Amino acid sequence: MTERRSPTIRRRRLGAELRRRREHAGITIETVAEQLECSASKVSRIETGHTSATPRDVRDMLRIYDVVGPESDELVQIAREARQKGWWHPYSTVLTGAYVGLEAAAGSIRAYEQQVVPGLLQTEEYARAMIRAARPDFTVAQVDQRVRVRLERQSLLNQDDPIEFWVVLDEAVVSRPVGGEAVMRDQLKRLVTTAELPNVTLQVLPFEVGAHAGMDGTFTILSFPEAGDPDVVYAENATGGLFLEKNDELQKYIYIFDHIRAAAIHPDASIAYIAELAEEPLWKSRRKGSVWT
Repeated sequence: MTERRSPTIRRRRLGAELRRRREHAGITIETVAEQLECSASKVSRIETGHTSATPRDVRDMLRIYDVVGPESDELVQIAREARQKGWWHPYSTVLTGAYVGLEAAAGSIRAYEQQVVPGLLQTEEYARAMIRAARPDFTVAQVDQRVRVRLERQSLLNQDDPIEFWVVLDEAVVSRPVGGEAVMRDQLKRLVTTAELPNVTLQVLPFEVGAHAGMDGTFTILSFPEAGDPDVVYAENATGGLFLEKNDELQKYIYIFDHIRAAAIHPDASIAYIAELAEEPLWKSRRKGSVWT
């Protein structure tokens, strides 16, 4: 999985270009919909990148905007590329295809995680244990499929053109023994080795910080190499997640992330701490003096 030209990002870029040309022509969405004999919501979803546009749709829209020749041909070609299926398409029933498509095209990712190790950093057994616990309704085959997809996504960190990944983990993430002691020890060791990659920065946000800027929940900020592709925030929840693209929303989450990383332990100290936990886990010391034993 080394191809970074994600159909998702192509569709998003195409929509932005079509919207820009429509606005430049001074034409409303309703007028376009009337001429194309479709709903205004379809035109709107094409412009926001939520719906694929056929090459014919794009050519007809551009004709309305009086855009012809090489400029039209280029956008029609983007429409063709945007309709191609990404590597994740066969797994569309077990993951958020839109997120994976954006992730595959990102140049950098900044993330804050409250409860679990991010998918890009998980070991196979940790991923399996986490999915089983979070989705007890899943069959063995469904769990296996999710694990397989998660591991395939991890090539983003070590391919020829790897993403820049900066993640802040709440201390709870490295303190809870997901999958049992052996699985969690291996996972902590994986965090240490992965953090040695030059494109990966990992920090721990310690309990003693108390209340902090990220208490509203887990989120990911995806940034893209092309200047015309604005950042996207993905705020995850139990039913999938929410994509936030408005500038004020982006700035809010960038501000929150900057405060979280400033409050977190320095990357070098964070890795040293995780390495210590792999040898003497917090859950063992807690168990020794626990009122539940």
